[in-house]
Amino acid sequence: MIVPYPGWTLGRYFLRRYAVITAWFFTGIFALAFLIDFTEFSSRTSNLPKYTMAGALFISAMRIPFLMQQIVPFIALFSGMATLISLNRRHELVVARASGVSAWQFLAPICLGAFAFGALAVTVLNPLSARGFEEANAIEADWRARASNTSIATSVPWLRQKTEDGETIIGAKAVLRDGTVLASPVFIHIGRDGAIERRQDAERAILKDGFWQLVNVRETRLGAQPEQVQQARVATNLRPELVSQRLAEPDSVPFFALPAKIEVAQAFGYPAYPLRMQFQSLIALPALLVAMTLIAATVSLRFVRFGQSGAMIVGGIAAGFLLYVASVLVKAFGSSGFVPPVIAAWSPVVIAAFIGISFLLHREDG
Repeated sequence: MIVPYPGWTLGRYFLRRYAVITAWFFTGIFALAFLIDFTEFSSRTSNLPKYTMAGALFISAMRIPFLMQQIVPFIALFSGMATLISLNRRHELVVARASGVSAWQFLAPICLGAFAFGALAVTVLNPLSARGFEEANAIEADWRARASNTSIATSVPWLRQKTEDGETIIGAKAVLRDGTVLASPVFIHIGRDGAIERRQDAERAILKDGFWQLVNVRETRLGAQPEQVQQARVATNLRPELVSQRLAEPDSVPFFALPAKIEVAQAFGYPAYPLRMQFQSLIALPALLVAMTLIAATVSLRFVRFGQSGAMIVGGIAAGFLLYVASVLVKAFGSSGFVPPVIAAWSPVVIAAFIGISFLLHREDG
């Protein structure tokens, strides 16, 4: 039976310990991720003409919030385990139990800290991540523009537009500014008879009202020498809002802008599964971190109280990793529309919380 909480002093102490440990984990992983990303990015781009070390450092700094957002669930898992293990090793939980505090009562402030950490990740880290992700992609695309003859990235969707003159197939190496700016785009023009008439390779394409503005264009026609022009226009009936919904990466849209993006997409008849999945995943993130903390508690408490080996800790890390993999897998199904986004986002959280609570009930309350 759960007794009334003895006071805020003990709760604030546990919460402060969790916050300090989480801050140390976040800072350490941030520095490590920055070094790894800078090294990897420099190895890929150091041969580009526009590469500079200062620019590479700036791009890595812009990309780090996005990377940290992916690592947040593991930070919550490690922080929860480290907090409980440190409290147990210093016998502070033993004293708390002796004073009548149950496991649920000293887990409450730690779970509250995990929830607050998740809320900060959604409201603060995510907007920084979205802005930095887009800015880093824009700079890298500018570096790579016209720097190589590599093929179009298959991760970027191709667009097909129809006009009075025929059809145009549009591809690009990178999509910027919510899909209204294309880096290193390719425009393949097909006539009414179905034959390819010409191909335009540009440094950049900007979607205007009723046309694409191409910059630094290399135009190739069948049986003719390639022609270089400074600018060119390609007529289009695509609206910027529609292109944005079709091409924009969900990770590049801040949390607070997602509802409006989803509403616009639905107004155009586009289901917007990736955007809806991203929105629901961010809403569920604080609860996911609480579930990670409960998983941490199932192994950390037993590790000290019953003298188990480090295999229990490894088991906890493996359980957290499996939960994360399951959430990513279900997110892929939700983004493609096979599973409703709400169910895809919340089912791993509910299952993990149920398992963690059941295990703790069995261990603590018999």
